[in-house]
Amino acid sequence: MNRLEAIDPETATGQAKKLLDGVQKKLGFTPNVMRTMANSPAVLQGYLSFSNALGKGSLSPKLREQIALVVAQDNECEYCLAAHSAIGRTVGLSEEAIRDSRRGESPDGKEAAILEFASTLVVNRGWVTDEEVARVRKVGVTEGETAEIIANVSLAIFTNYLNHVAQTEIDFPEVEQLAVA
Repeated sequence: MNRLEAIDPETATGQAKKLLDGVQKKLGFTPNVMRTMANSPAVLQGYLSFSNALGKGSLSPKLREQIALVVAQDNECEYCLAAHSAIGRTVGLSEEAIRDSRRGESPDGKEAAILEFASTLVVNRGWVTDEEVARVRKVGVTEGETAEIIANVSLAIFTNYLNHVAQTEIDFPEVEQLAVA
């Protein structure tokens, strides 16, 4: 049961209504996480603006979903695991790539380094070593891409934490726990 109300788009008013209508138009439905954010239109607007800005960055939609998956796995956010698994499929991630991403792995060396870096950011609360930064640089990650990785991790942590507090009802196909490797 939700601890924070998921605003019904049909009864929303003002800025919350406007934002939720925009989400509905863009996605074809209004995810519960965004309905929960709509309790504060400033929060929903901030999330949408940040997400939209990152969508115009240099990281591909596929890689952004892979980052969201490893962050959700590290933070044990069932809602985000379900959401980003579903979204990942729409941007071309296979079931194997989704599982690998959750583990912070990829057969592509650059992706693997980025996912490992993203996971390290989560686990170490943003504290990374010179060697960890050098590892992503070595595979060709630019300073701009590094900043975008950090930003995508931050956006994912926000939604993870919101879902933990709210206990948001999952409205995407649920995913199975990963088998311990």
